[in-house]
Amino acid sequence: MVRDNEGAFMHNQIVPVILSGGSGTRLWPMSKPEMPKQLLALTADETMLQLTAQRTNSNDFAAPIVVAGQRHADLVEDQLVDAGTPPQALILEPVARNTAPAIALAALVAKPEDVLLVMPSDHVIADLDAFHAAIRAALPMVSQGWLATFGIAPDKPETGYGWIQVGREIASGVHQVARFVEKPRLERAEAMLARGDYAWNGGIFLFRADRYLEELGQHAPEMLVAAEKAVRAAKHDGKRILPDETEFSACPSDSIDYAVMERADRVAVVPVAMGWNDVGSWDALHAISDLDGLGNAHRGEVLAIDTKNCLIRTDRVRIAAVDVEDLIVVASGDDILILPRGRSQDVKKLIEAMKRQ
Repeated sequence: MVRDNEGAFMHNQIVPVILSGGSGTRLWPMSKPEMPKQLLALTADETMLQLTAQRTNSNDFAAPIVVAGQRHADLVEDQLVDAGTPPQALILEPVARNTAPAIALAALVAKPEDVLLVMPSDHVIADLDAFHAAIRAALPMVSQGWLATFGIAPDKPETGYGWIQVGREIASGVHQVARFVEKPRLERAEAMLARGDYAWNGGIFLFRADRYLEELGQHAPEMLVAAEKAVRAAKHDGKRILPDETEFSACPSDSIDYAVMERADRVAVVPVAMGWNDVGSWDALHAISDLDGLGNAHRGEVLAIDTKNCLIRTDRVRIAAVDVEDLIVVASGDDILILPRGRSQDVKKLIEAMKRQ
C-alpha cells in the first residue's frame, strides 16, 4: 500500500475497527452501563461513536468493523446507520475481555491482508487532516509488517495516560518505539514532558490483521486460541456476529499494550498533534467545550447568573445557579452530581461507594 503524489491512499482500503465496549463510568451520571459515554452526544450533536465512524467515512476507508457489548447492539447499529456509516460487521462480545481479545475478534473476521485502523469509540480528534496525514505516514512501514501506533503531542505532565518514548526515525515522520511507560507518577511525567521525546499513548493503532494475530500468537497464544474458537463457533445474524460465550469466556483479559505492543519487536510510533482528547472526565469535557463569556460550559435547561468557570449539564430537570464558581453540576434522570472543578476524577470514588451501598 502506497500513496500517490497528492498524498491520497491507494490500493486496498483501510478497514476501521471501532472498539465500543467501554462503560465510561467517569462521566456518571450521564454515562452509565446501559448508556455508556460513546453512545452519548457530549461534544457535538452527534454521539461519540458517530463522530468516530465519520472520521473514516471516505473512499480511502472500508465500512467499519465494530466490536461492542451485546446489550448495546441495537443502539450501536441504529446510531451508525443514522450517521451514514453502517458497519460491515458488528461483533458482539458475550463478556468483556479488554482490548487485546476484542481486536483479535476483529482481525479474525477481517481478511488476513487487511490493514486495520483500530480506534476507541469515545475520543475526540479535532484535526482530521493531521490524523489522516499520520495514517499515510505509517502505511509504508505497516506494509512491511510493522505495528504502528500514534503518539499524541503532550501539553502537560499527565499521570492518567500511558506514555511512549519516541526512538530513532525509520521513515519520514515515523519512529521506532523506544519504550512504553505505564501511567507514571507526577515527577516522572514532568521529566518526560521536559525531555521532549515522549508522547501520550492515545490507544489508536494501525497494522495488518495477519501481523497482529501473528504477534498475539507469539506473546499471548492462549488468548489467540480462545478467540479463534469463539469465532469458529460464532452465531451469525445478518451483519451481527456473536462469538461463542463459553469459548470467549476462557480468553484471558488483557490490553493490547500489555499483550502485544510492549512485547513485539517491530513497533512504530507516529508523533502527531491532532487535537486529541479522551474526554475521560467532566473536567476534560469543560476544557474542550465552547465557553460563554464567563468561562461556563452548559447544555440543557440551565439558568446561570453571576456564575463563572462552571460546567453545568442536564438532560431533564432545570438547573439554576447563582453566584457560584468552579463547579461541575450534572443532572441526568434522577441523579445529580455536584463537585468542585478539578476533582472530577473523584467520580470513581462515588461509583465505588454506591456499589458498596
